[in-house]
Amino acid sequence: MTPTAKSVAYFGPAATFTQEALLTQPDLARAELTSLGSITAVLDAVAQGSADLGFVPIENAIEGTVSATIDGLIHDVDLHIQREVVMDIHLHLLARPGTSLADIRSVSSYPHALAQCQKYLARELPDAEQVAANSTADAARVLGEAGEGHEAAIAPRLAAERYGLVVLAEDVEDHPDNQTRFVLVARARIPRPTGHDKTSIVCFQRADHPGSLHGILGQFAARNINLSKLESRPTKQGLGDYCFVIDLAGHVGDEVVADCLRDLHAGLAGVKFLGSYPAAGEHGPERRRRADAAWQAADEWLRALRNAIE
Repeated sequence: MTPTAKSVAYFGPAATFTQEALLTQPDLARAELTSLGSITAVLDAVAQGSADLGFVPIENAIEGTVSATIDGLIHDVDLHIQREVVMDIHLHLLARPGTSLADIRSVSSYPHALAQCQKYLARELPDAEQVAANSTADAARVLGEAGEGHEAAIAPRLAAERYGLVVLAEDVEDHPDNQTRFVLVARARIPRPTGHDKTSIVCFQRADHPGSLHGILGQFAARNINLSKLESRPTKQGLGDYCFVIDLAGHVGDEVVADCLRDLHAGLAGVKFLGSYPAAGEHGPERRRRADAAWQAADEWLRALRNAIE
């Protein structure tokens, strides 16, 4: 985090997975943290300057893209992604102290979280009513503040600690490999290249015609640039009118990426730059160290050559 970034707004309330992911970042955890009730409110707070940075979910391995985040970045605000954080998502069945599994008659949570636990609920609580809440943390908050002994909530462990609940069952999600990707956004700032980066852009076509997508993808193929995501999103300008969200390996500071973006910008109706930032992943730090060492070795090699010029 830069010295001027003293405040971070995040998608709340407190004790959500978003806050849990945020707290894995030591520099962000030291800032003034403000939870806001919607992703739109977080993006607007950063765009309007009331927060230096914003932290929001953008993609889930099961549910896919978080529409409010990606559509907000495309259409509503001009912000740049500063980093991504990928976190394993584990859901737990929470209840008030003294409650047993046999007591449960209703289970509340965020609709996406309930959808991710259907096998468990069908097996262990087939007769329990499923109640939608504003968020996983809000389900836990309501249960902790005013819940009864026959109610439960599905939420992160952090919510149990915050709202005085106990964990009746751990890891009740249907898919143990579930992950969510979060992004940190800021106004008009691009982190320096690290050697293991990702760039996100949005491509707008001049017209929908045969081969238009092939032409876009050909720019990356010709330069051997790997794509980690390609998704069509409605432009909100008419039925069947779509733009393409693309995540690619590399940084806008890399010559090959810059050359590709130049050609895309010249040939398309528009290209919106969403950011170049360090790529997440357990091997990221090692890849960055290797890239830095390779750069230093190459710089020394070139310096030796230039010193030999007569």
